[in-house]
Amino acid sequence: MVIRKFERQVEKIVEGTFARLFRTGVKPVEVARRLTREMDQGRTVGVSGATMAPNDFDVALSRADYDEFAQVRSALERELVELVIGHAQDEKYEFLGPVDVRFVEDPERMKGTLHIEARLREGRASGGVGALLLPDGDELPLGATVITIGRMDDCEITISDPNISRRHAEIQPDGDGWIMVDLGSTNGSKVNGRRAQRHRLRHGDVLGFGGAIIKFHSR
Repeated sequence: MVIRKFERQVEKIVEGTFARLFRTGVKPVEVARRLTREMDQGRTVGVSGATMAPNDFDVALSRADYDEFAQVRSALERELVELVIGHAQDEKYEFLGPVDVRFVEDPERMKGTLHIEARLREGRASGGVGALLLPDGDELPLGATVITIGRMDDCEITISDPNISRRHAEIQPDGDGWIMVDLGSTNGSKVNGRRAQRHRLRHGDVLGFGGAIIKFHSR
């Protein structure tokens, strides 16, 4: 299911000018299949009994393949992060920290081959300048104001989804960073695929409210 969705997204990314890409060498769907395989093979049972999956990936490509991906590399990395999160949700996996997928160049690797290094990596709390990347692609900078997420029109982030409560969650300033606090919502809130009541945000965290995905970035 997640592979088919990824293929549809890649078609949108590579249409037109980029349609000539990936006729030879490594293809994006091959990377997607290998990522899900690495997650399945690298999963482990945590102390809480939850099944933990790798969340940090380096995708090593030959110099030729790496250059071929250059024009769409960032977009593909974002789609692969979504694929990893979707696979984790399907398989009931949880993560230790935010999901990150990076393409890296390996001059010794032959064209058309790839190697994936998959790790379970715990995120670190981040202060500094923070922002939320919203489902519509807009970015909302964070400051000293509490941000409320829910279905009500007076919420700072209004999401029309029957699985989201009227006042679902808040992003609250906390010292030099921010925390996500679930407001007793009916269906709960998730961070990196794992249900959370209260969570200090780390760079790259993926927040889930109903069917909506919001990403946190800091620098």
